[in-house]
Amino acid sequence: MSIPFYEKIKNISLARLFFLVFGVIFFCAAFCFSGCKKNIDYFSYVSELRNNIFIAENEEFSLRIHSVIKEVPYAADGIAHEQTALTEIYLIAPNTTKNYQLKMQVGEKEYGGELSFDNVKTEYFLSFSLNISNLKELTCDIIFEDSVVSLTAISVLHNETLSPKEILSCVQAYNPNVFTNLTDKYGFAGEIHLRLLYEDSPYYYVGVINRSGDIHAFLVNATNGKVLAERTP
Repeated sequence: MSIPFYEKIKNISLARLFFLVFGVIFFCAAFCFSGCKKNIDYFSYVSELRNNIFIAENEEFSLRIHSVIKEVPYAADGIAHEQTALTEIYLIAPNTTKNYQLKMQVGEKEYGGELSFDNVKTEYFLSFSLNISNLKELTCDIIFEDSVVSLTAISVLHNETLSPKEILSCVQAYNPNVFTNLTDKYGFAGEIHLRLLYEDSPYYYVGVINRSGDIHAFLVNATNGKVLAERTP
């Protein structure tokens, strides 16, 4: 028994309508996914960055200077607040009862001041607002009583040292779930700490902090980007 002509037209029209509706739904879904999905620059969520370390020592003094960009006041709350560029100075001296001052010349300006003693760490400390991240060395005068000791602190960075942004990319590639689990169409619900370390060679500490203050931490080789250790919350 043959199918009437109008039934054939009806079936063809329904099939076309089905594919038309399906195509519109698929297109809208694809458009929404591509439009709503946000390309996240995770480096913009770095709220603490130690990007350079300078070291000098002689028979009596050990001097370490950090180039830091971080929140002031400091808060590991999973939210990246406004940051300030700082120079942090740490001095180990032979006599902890004396008052020490430090002066250093950067460009045409002189920076420094009196160092305060930390009884817990048994070292002297000084911090002031200054960006020294791109410098290779710093010549400093340590002043106490009638004496002046000059030290030249050399950067631990070398040509093979990866940039902080490259280090963060290595960590993302190593464990992407740490980042995607805190990411939605509105952005990244966390903050990131990146700290240059130095023990015979440079390393990086990377800490991913959620809104509860939980920290997923990584220790990374600063030369090849290899993750050496990982600590989950």
